[in-house]
Amino acid sequence: MAIIKGYDMPDGLYYHEEHSWARVEDNRVTVGMDDIFQKEAGDIVFVDLPDEEDEVEQGEVCGKIQSRKWIGKLCAPVSGEIVEINEDLEDDTGLINQDPYGKGWILVIEPSDLENELDNLIHGDTVVDFIEREIKRTEEERAKA
Repeated sequence: MAIIKGYDMPDGLYYHEEHSWARVEDNRVTVGMDDIFQKEAGDIVFVDLPDEEDEVEQGEVCGKIQSRKWIGKLCAPVSGEIVEINEDLEDDTGLINQDPYGKGWILVIEPSDLENELDNLIHGDTVVDFIEREIKRTEEERAKA
């Protein structure tokens, strides 16, 4: 686990700029929301997810996640077919807050163009830069409010 500026951003994951993460395992990609998202959102109260067998494109909004503060979007980090949904979230949406990289996973995609699309995601050394940009953006938004 890598703690970067107070955010838990595990090594080995790929991150989408809209705060979804992707864990590549064999020919499947498990997807969830990162620690920045869950901390900014606060308590998650509702999750609206796509159906299994739906096709998604990289960057496409494929679900909504609602907290007491606002509604966020789940963007597909890779293209492909949704092959599994975390049904435990129907009973306990708080899993996203409690364990965003474990029990709070959201869906699994069977990717259609993984090799080409992974280069579009944030990974490795670029994660620190991404977090610093997000902190600055959030601070600027709060200053305007």
